[in-house]
Amino acid sequence: MMRHRILPLLIILLNVVQLAGCGDDENAALEAYIQETKQRPPGGIAPLPEIEPIETFVYIPNDRRDPFVPDEKAMPVEEKPPENEFAPDPNRRKEELESVPLDSLRMVGTLDQGEERWALVRNNDGILYRVKVGNYLGLNNGQIVNISENEIQLNEVVSDMPGQWRERPATIALSE
Repeated sequence: MMRHRILPLLIILLNVVQLAGCGDDENAALEAYIQETKQRPPGGIAPLPEIEPIETFVYIPNDRRDPFVPDEKAMPVEEKPPENEFAPDPNRRKEELESVPLDSLRMVGTLDQGEERWALVRNNDGILYRVKVGNYLGLNNGQIVNISENEIQLNEVVSDMPGQWRERPATIALSE
């Protein structure tokens, strides 16, 4: 029992002795280096290099086009593929669970409040979220379309090719 009380005191005492021995020699060496550096004569400043003049050029357009105006004939017009009905709205504010992959979300239950049903979803960090029909989940613009006792049904919007979007059903089942 006495040994358990003495051991921490002995460790603290040894640390104090070690720290007391540090510093004086190191500080003296540092002070000597600083004094030696201050005693050195200042170095000279190298002269600036000579700047050679640049030959100027005057542009006389005559019948040439203005180089600062885009040439409509030379610039190809980039055709955008037509947007289809499933294209996600780029201006819609993203919801918190849209940055989480669907496979890292677990449905842990439901909650009924009046006519509205909520699903309880937990992420990999153990944080619990309450979602309802119309909320968005996952990385593919997945919108919840139905919540049952056993699963959350949603429609994801995925791109087949640039400008071509399609809906794909997805579910998150109740985990036990």
